[in-house]
Amino acid sequence: INKIEFGGDKKIHVTPLSLDTAAIHALEAHLILFNTGQARNASDIAIEQIKNTADKSRELHRMRAMVDVAEKILTSTPVRFADFGALLHDAWQLKRTLSAKITNSFIDDIYSRARSAGALGGKLLGAGGGGFMMIFAPPALHEKIKKTVALPHVPFKFEQEGSKVIFEMPVDNFEV
Repeated sequence: INKIEFGGDKKIHVTPLSLDTAAIHALEAHLILFNTGQARNASDIAIEQIKNTADKSRELHRMRAMVDVAEKILTSTPVRFADFGALLHDAWQLKRTLSAKITNSFIDDIYSRARSAGALGGKLLGAGGGGFMMIFAPPALHEKIKKTVALPHVPFKFEQEGSKVIFEMPVDNFEV
């Protein structure tokens, strides 16, 4: 789990967070990943966000400040998971204001249903080839949330080495 900071002149600084194994497993246990089944065009969204940047300076500074709060929450002992969920919710509400293309009624409905079933927060992932909604909730509520959201959920685990292909379909199985 890394803190990634973006600076001018294409500078990127990656800082691994110091979380013990138990905290990582507990964080993982709070997450549910849903496949929304929707494809979105990442470049269209990015173009609109960039166009709106000057008008959204206040929101962007608030989002940047949330990174430090998240780091403090995740590295606290014990980890304050309810605070992290609330922060994710606040960040999602703020992110939605950056562009009208960030979300749509279908995504908003997924998030609303998850929250009504006990989710503390969440965020949309995978703006390019498809959409995934990551939901953060106490593990005891996961089954209720899965039934309420009623979308395919994708089991996952954090990986020390980054993303890995876990299933590869031979090219000759694809239809064109």
